[in-house]
Amino acid sequence: MAKTASNPNAPLRLALHWLVYAAFRCIEGVLWLLPLEMVCHLGRALGTLGYYTAGKYRRLALNNLRIAFGEEHDEAWRKDIARKHFASLVANLLCGFKLPMMPQAEVERRVTVEGLEHTHEAMRQGRPILYLVCHLSCWEILTQVPSLFVFGRKPATVYQPLRNPFLNALVLRRRKKLGYTLFDRQDGFAGPMQHMKEGGCLGVLVDQHAGDHGIWCPFFGRLASTTPVAAMMAHRSRGVLMPMAIYDESPGRWRMVCGAPVDTQEAKPTVERLTTTMNQYVEQMVRRKPENWFWVHNRWKTPKPQFLLRHYKRGVAFPANQGAAQLKPFHLLVRSPNWLGDACMAFPAVRAMKAGRPDLKLTVFGPEKLRELWESQPEVDLYIGKAGKEGLFSVARRIRDSGVAFDAAILLTNSTRSTLEFWLAGIPRLVGYKGSLRSKFLHQTIKEPKVSGPPLHHTLRYLHIARSCGAEVEGALNREPEAVTRPPGARLKIGICAGAEYGPAKRWPLERFAEVIKQVSAERAEIEWVFFGAPGEAAMGEQLSALVGELPHTNLVGKTKMSELITHLRGCQLLLTNDTGTMHLACALQVPTVSLFGSTEPVLTGPLGDRHTVIRHHVPCSPCFKRECPFGHYECLTKITPEEVAKAVIGRLVADA
Repeated sequence: MAKTASNPNAPLRLALHWLVYAAFRCIEGVLWLLPLEMVCHLGRALGTLGYYTAGKYRRLALNNLRIAFGEEHDEAWRKDIARKHFASLVANLLCGFKLPMMPQAEVERRVTVEGLEHTHEAMRQGRPILYLVCHLSCWEILTQVPSLFVFGRKPATVYQPLRNPFLNALVLRRRKKLGYTLFDRQDGFAGPMQHMKEGGCLGVLVDQHAGDHGIWCPFFGRLASTTPVAAMMAHRSRGVLMPMAIYDESPGRWRMVCGAPVDTQEAKPTVERLTTTMNQYVEQMVRRKPENWFWVHNRWKTPKPQFLLRHYKRGVAFPANQGAAQLKPFHLLVRSPNWLGDACMAFPAVRAMKAGRPDLKLTVFGPEKLRELWESQPEVDLYIGKAGKEGLFSVARRIRDSGVAFDAAILLTNSTRSTLEFWLAGIPRLVGYKGSLRSKFLHQTIKEPKVSGPPLHHTLRYLHIARSCGAEVEGALNREPEAVTRPPGARLKIGICAGAEYGPAKRWPLERFAEVIKQVSAERAEIEWVFFGAPGEAAMGEQLSALVGELPHTNLVGKTKMSELITHLRGCQLLLTNDTGTMHLACALQVPTVSLFGSTEPVLTGPLGDRHTVIRHHVPCSPCFKRECPFGHYECLTKITPEEVAKAVIGRLVADA
């Protein structure tokens, strides 16, 4: 029988805990010798020094202050508040160490109480009271003066056990000595609920990030994961939520403020609505003296991995007087693929990202040539274009100078260079597939999707990234086609994209396109053909125009900007095309296509949906993904005949009629 191995490091860990405990008691001994005012002044000096030396926490505090007050106060004000906060924080921390060693009457003498009428009214009603406690000033003082606010009721608190067993036992002894009933958070909430139902008072800290178990509610206008426990317990016990705050008055003196209670039964509010109201009360408490709040806590933490919030169990909730339009934005930067076709295949993923959270402002970064493409998408709030040979540092600087403080970025490209550009821009969360060297710069790596059978289509790979970040991707591919109305007597328009910038291995012969045009026109005389293509393919457009002769057509090859191409494609009932970016654009615009594939693989990059027809003749060497056929005969393309293409075009027109 196998024996359970004991942890060989347990004795060492226990010894380290004891040393920490011994050091803490020594510090307490030194503080016991000093007057409380001197302890406070010492803490303020150490805190001010910490502001200048603890860069990580200084930056966190300043970022939190920017989120909360960036629209109300300038940077100088925020720096001043941050400096005062560091001084207040350390001073109150040291005072919190000394207070338990002082006589309770002496501690009470140093606390001025405001708003007791609210507490007395709640007591008069005989309702259970749940005190909403924040990390303000010397919040530890609330544990030392229960007589100032419980008035004969039995006080209790929910606590998170300390990892150090010696320190944890010390804290529990001191709290119980003052008459507190203590409930270990790890034991659940049955005990606290029973205490509330019996008419007791309970204090709960409610201003910390609640992780994946919280409700996402506005806090200073920005969504923050908020614990629903306080609202849930008060609601179920038919109690009241009583805001309570501690503020600095002068060295060694504090003010305790009891706010107006939140009645959990009036108008029968939900737990979600009560939690949002609770956040509003907490915000009011912080605004009264912002330097006293705990700004070095990451209150608006970006969750990992699902910072797009659609899959969270408790979801997003708003107070009665606020909606999504009033939220401060969560800024997401998406790195577009460089090619037109790949960018179009990313549209469903970007739509899913945009719908991922109500406060999302979505910026796309990509080649300047794709600006009009992305700006035509309603989900895109801003586009940042990149010049062809722009350097790494230039790109990073332009992102930083865009005026947007990005919270996260998703890379739909696979290159290390594009990742490094975003990393140099200082974006705190970079997300993408692992790649090779790029994984060293990513903060969140997306695992390749597991597939059995053929490889995953590019569109689905992009959607997998969106899903991994928390977006809901079901239905992202299903968009209602835009209705194309033709004036009475107008011709039916069919687009032709006979080129392919990739190379000749994607180009079906022009003569065959011309033959298809003639065969289809013979059956459907009301058709007008519209030729599309890149600027470098203008000669091809002229050649095709000559081949079709007098048949009604318009040659737009090399003559349209992206926005004009989109407009003309939307006016087409069908596009006949090689495997091109224009094919993907037509698919994105819900224009039916007949697509001809040669060296490439439609399983990976073909049009998705039942409104598209793919013609492809598989040969032993396909797909080779080469620009030119190594054998010179392009058999994969030449096996496609004008007759089968003409039949497919007519069939597609009939199916979509």
